[in-house]
Order: sequence, then structure tokens, then C-alpha cells
Amino acid sequence: MTYASGSPRLDQPVRSSRLARLGDGVIFRPLVGLACVFAVGAFSPSTEASVRISAVTVTQVRLQVNRSGQALVSYVELNGKRRNILASGAINARHPSTDVPQISFTKHYTSGRLSQNPPPAKRFNDACAPYDGPALVLVVAACRAPDGTYWALQSWQRLQPMRGFDPFRPEHTADELHLSHWEGQLPVLEVYRNWTYGGGLQGMFGRLTYLGVPVHGFRTPSPRTNDPYSRMVYIDTFNSVYGPDWKRDTAIATHRPTGTFCYTFVAQAPPPGYPSSEPRGPGLGEQHRITVMGPGVTPILRWEGPRLDSYSDVLDAPINELFDQVMAGDRMCAVER
Repeated sequence: MTYASGSPRLDQPVRSSRLARLGDGVIFRPLVGLACVFAVGAFSPSTEASVRISAVTVTQVRLQVNRSGQALVSYVELNGKRRNILASGAINARHPSTDVPQISFTKHYTSGRLSQNPPPAKRFNDACAPYDGPALVLVVAACRAPDGTYWALQSWQRLQPMRGFDPFRPEHTADELHLSHWEGQLPVLEVYRNWTYGGGLQGMFGRLTYLGVPVHGFRTPSPRTNDPYSRMVYIDTFNSVYGPDWKRDTAIATHRPTGTFCYTFVAQAPPPGYPSSEPRGPGLGEQHRITVMGPGVTPILRWEGPRLDSYSDVLDAPINELFDQVMAGDRMCAVER
């Protein structure tokens, strides 16, 4: 089974003439086994989520929440400057299909103590209880507010270089800090591994939903086109041709109107501005992981799993039905009958 237009372009949705699909799949809700660690979100680095608090690595991170529904995030930048951010006015998310902007925090940034409006940090009365909500990944701090809602800070290197390159820009190693606030159910990230090109290569497909509604943007983001509604799927590979340990292979956007995505590991040229323009890959590794920021101000999600074994038509046949179900309505990953 082959792709209609040859090798898919880096960071562009994959089109196929027929996909030989999955060996098995996992629905992320959002427990990730070994990937659930305490520690914080697509094509383009310019796509920013409303939950990002800091774009640089920070230390001494602290999260407090008062009875008025305000969160106070405190941290120290590597240059020694202390920051206080008072965040309020947002919870969960609204889906872009409603034509209502996704909820974002009202944020006040200050150095040293908070002063005037909002009130000084020393008068901020923390009332947040220990966290007892659903399992999260990449957690720095989390707690349960007096109203029963949850707040969390997550940290991760969102802007790692793609195609397995070592970092060559400051932002590639920055641990971004993201704040979330929610109640009820979390978004759901579904990921399924698949065989492609007649079983000769491997890939994956899946979808992102919130309360059963697909999560997507209105247009494909690029270095020149930003879409605040888009949600990028960041794909990492472990112990691949790129070298040992985890490396970023690519980042692609979920598709409108289905919230789905598909990708295959093939050799591809790096994005413009990289140290080399020569094709690299395929990035198939021993393990793979997918990380995505939830819609609005919901938490970051992650899936992790091993590569498939050799192609099996016995496993492939029943999963074809699953692909048709999950990817129904996806015009970017259309399958010929």
C-alpha cells in the first residue's frame, strides 16, 4: 500500500491512496504508564497556546490558588530575576467550531513582589489543597482549589529541533512552563500504530477530542500563518537512526473538522533554516511518544508506546475497520475504497 503523492512532506498532513493500518492502539485518558513523570505544548514554533506562562527555563517554581479563583505562579529565571504571575478568568475550553474564542487567562506579570493591583504576593492567601485529580504528565506543581477545580503547572521542551537534529537555537532547550485550570473530564488523545507502504514502513494515526468534540484549528499553521486554535501533535522517537535517547521527528496539526492526524516514518528534508537540507530518517525508533497541548487551558497530554513488529496481515485486517471508524471524515488521510 503506497501514498498517492510519494513521500509526505515534513510537517504537512499525510495523504494516502491506501493505508495498511495498525497493529494495535491505545486510548490516552491521560495516564501514560512509564511516561507519567513528575517534572511542562504544531508545525511551527510560532503557534503558542494560551496556557504558556514562561518560554524560558526557570527554577523555584511555586503554585498557589486563593479562594477568589486566582492562581499565583512564582519562579526564578536563570538570570536570577524572580517573577510573579497572577492568572485568573479561565477554565476548561470552548471548541473553535462555536466561533467563540477559546478561553485564555488574564495574566499580570511582575518582578519581585506583586504590587498595587493585583495585591502584594505576601498578602496572597493560598487555599489550594493537595492534588487528587487524574494522572498528569510533565508535572511541576498541581493542586485542588477550594471550588473543587484543578490547577497544574507542566514543563517541557516543546520546541526541540525536528528530524533528529541536535539543538542549535536557544529555544530548542528551553523548558516552557504551562498553566492549566479545569474541572470534570480531561481531553482524550487516541493514538494507534500502523503499517504503511504495503507493510514496509510504520506510522501512526489518532485524534484529539474534548467532551467528545474534535479539537482542531481553522487552517494549517506555518512559519507565516499562525492559528491560535490549532493543536500540534509533537512526535518523538527513541533510539532511532538519529541517535540514542529521545529525538524530535516532526510536529503536525490535527485536522479540521475531525481532530484526527496521520503520519508515517519516512526520510524527509528538514525545515528551512536547519543546518542541512539533506533528507533525514526514517525516524522509526524502538519507542515513540506523542505530546499535545489540550484545548483552551486544559493540561498537556502524552502517549508513549513501542514500535510494531514485522507486518502481519492477521493483525492488519481487523484494524482496517478501526482506521475507518477513527478517521471517518478526514479529507487529509482519505482512503480509496
